[in-house]
Amino acid sequence: MSHFAKVTNGIVERVIVAEQDFVDQLPDSAYWIQTSYNTHGGVNYREGGTPLRKNFAAAGFSYDSVRDAFIPPKPFPSWVLDEATCLWEAPVAKPDGGYDWDEANLEWIPIQI
Repeated sequence: MSHFAKVTNGIVERVIVAEQDFVDQLPDSAYWIQTSYNTHGGVNYREGGTPLRKNFAAAGFSYDSVRDAFIPPKPFPSWVLDEATCLWEAPVAKPDGGYDWDEANLEWIPIQI
């Protein structure tokens, strides 16, 4: 079994687990793109695995056919896409520990418990 993302107008609608033969028989089979549960940031974390489309797809992700990559939604306007991982990065490196991003001040602030 494999995972497949249904992509419409570049946006993932949902992800299913199915055999390739099943997906091939769907009337909209051209809109189903295989994704790997083990892939994140362009790395396949399964021993000996090959990365597939940079990230495991989820509803709301976009699919970029030029990069052949699934990209999560942009969390904040100031964040930029890392081309190697297709993940969003803050303009300032996150310190170790518990922090939240403050978009208004473009800085990490400690989480208050």
